[in-house]
Amino acid sequence: MLLNLKYPEEIAKDIANAEKKKRKKRKLTQAELSARAGVSLGTLRRFEQTGEISFVSLLKIAAILDETDNFAELFTSQEYTSIQEVIDERK
Repeated sequence: MLLNLKYPEEIAKDIANAEKKKRKKRKLTQAELSARAGVSLGTLRRFEQTGEISFVSLLKIAAILDETDNFAELFTSQEYTSIQEVIDERK
C-alpha cells in the first residue's frame, strides 16, 4: 500500500495531465479554455506543464470542463472510530 503513495507534486501533475486530455477531447485549445475559464493563458500553460496553479483558477477550469462535483467531495469522507458511529449515522 505504501508503494502507491505519491508526492503532492506528482498528484498535481497527474491532475494537470487529466485536464489536458479532457481539454483536447473537447477539442479546445489552451487559448479557448483560458478565455472561457477566465484565467490567463500563461496560467493554463504553466498548469499543464508543471501542475502548478491557484486553487481558484483550478476551480474555474474545472467548471468549464464539468468537473466541479469532484471538488465538492474533497475532505468529506467520514472517519469512524466505532461501529456504533456507523449505526448512528445510518439512522
